[in-house]
Amino acid sequence: MPVRTADAEWKGDLKGGSGLVSSESGALDGAAYSFRSRFQEGGATNPEELIGAAHAGCFSMALANGLAGAGHTPEFVRTRASVHLDEVEGGFAISRIRLSCEARVPGIDEGAFQEQAQGAKEGCPVSQALGAIDIELEARLVS
Repeated sequence: MPVRTADAEWKGDLKGGSGLVSSESGALDGAAYSFRSRFQEGGATNPEELIGAAHAGCFSMALANGLAGAGHTPEFVRTRASVHLDEVEGGFAISRIRLSCEARVPGIDEGAFQEQAQGAKEGCPVSQALGAIDIELEARLVS
């Protein structure tokens, strides 16, 4: 299996400095991040947003795979991962991630869909890597 890489560079102190992140694929090529984009509201990216993108993508793929394996290939699976960064004693911590998913899946009933969604939440590699964090799931079928 391949090993994926990403790089980051930070210049300056925490509040006044800035950084760039890049990925080997080029999907991220010198994407800016800063204290403001991470802890306030800034126009650049931040580590939590990138974790959210990875988690949403992994969960969507895992759910689509599980559904198709059960004989119900989805028309689409859309997932938003909301990553909560909170101030805690001694600094900051990611306290929880909320996965909000909607999918159009012909021929499946609600119970079977929820079972597949729960399995994807527990089985996707990013969920497993983030096992120390509370992961909430809201999954709904749309017509």
